[in-house]
Formats: sequence, structure tokens, C-alpha cells
Amino acid sequence: MTGTVTGATPDATTGSGAGDRTATLIPLEAVDPAMIEAVLDRAFGADRHARTAYRIREGMPWLPALSFAALDEDDLLVGTIQCWPIALQTKQGQVPLVMVGPVAVVPERQGEGYGVGLMSAMIAADAQLAADGGAALAQVLIGDADYYGRWGFSAAMTGGWRCPGPYEPHRLLARGAALAAMPAEGMLGPWEGLG
Repeated sequence: MTGTVTGATPDATTGSGAGDRTATLIPLEAVDPAMIEAVLDRAFGADRHARTAYRIREGMPWLPALSFAALDEDDLLVGTIQCWPIALQTKQGQVPLVMVGPVAVVPERQGEGYGVGLMSAMIAADAQLAADGGAALAQVLIGDADYYGRWGFSAAMTGGWRCPGPYEPHRLLARGAALAAMPAEGMLGPWEGLG
């Protein structure tokens, strides 16, 4: 990747056990889509498109303001995070949400803090959007509560939510002040009319 990324570019320090390394986080839209797909394939396998998360966000474009790429000390792409507009479909209509993920790090760099840096950048960007008057949408993901709990994700409010495919209910996590007003039941899926 070459070129200059303008605007606020978050940086994160990742611990590697042998000293600290600096990871540069850039907007994901500055990365060649083929490179993004290659990282996702390496992190999750070529069969990743069969996962339930892909069905939930089917046809939706990812959100550039909340999606980032991590470059290592040699400016090589080692990780990405994407966020998507989705909705909880209820009898009363759809309620907008943001789906977080995938958070992908190439296998040989996992455990070095890149995922934490990407998540932290997304959380900070979301807070900035809200501070600037943007909609404060609840966020949802399918993942491990032990890992994502540090950012306030939990399964406390998602027990009545369903997904269009197999999933483990305890791994359907959500965060955000908007959760207090969210319906208790519904089906997660694309944000109808937005795609």
C-alpha cells in the first residue's frame, strides 16, 4: 500500500513479549479489497462465507468510519476490522444496529495485540461519531465474552434475539446505551432499505 492517509489516523502499540512494536491503524477504505479478502481467508479460512455472521449482514456495505486496517512495523497488512449496518427485525419493524466483525489478524501475528488495537480504534471512532451528533446505535457481534467483555459486550440483553443460521446464544453479544430501549425479541438481519 502506498499513499498518504489524511485525517485522524489512530495508532496503537502492540505488545509482542519481546518488546513493544508500533502498529499503524489506517482507514480500511485505503486498502486494496483483494488484500482485505486475503487477510480474512488466512484468519478464518476460505469457507468463512458460510458463517452465520455473513447471513446477518448479507448485501450490506461495510461502514468506512468504523472499519480499520492494522499495519505492522514493516507496513505489512496484518489485521482488519469491519463494521456493518444491520437491524433487529421485530413485529413492530426494524431497529438499526451495528454489527462488529470480523476482527481478523493473520495467524502468525495473533496474540500480539493487533485485535485489541483494532477494537479500541473502532470503539473510539464510534464514540467520536456520537459526540459529533451521529446516531448512537447499539453494537452486536458473535464472539467470546471473555475477550469482548473488556469493551462492554455481553449476552445480557440478547437472549431473545435470533440469528439466520447456527450460533451459540452465549456468544451473541451486544453493547451500547441504546440497548436499554431495544426490543427483547427479534431476528438479526440486513438493514432493509439501506443496502
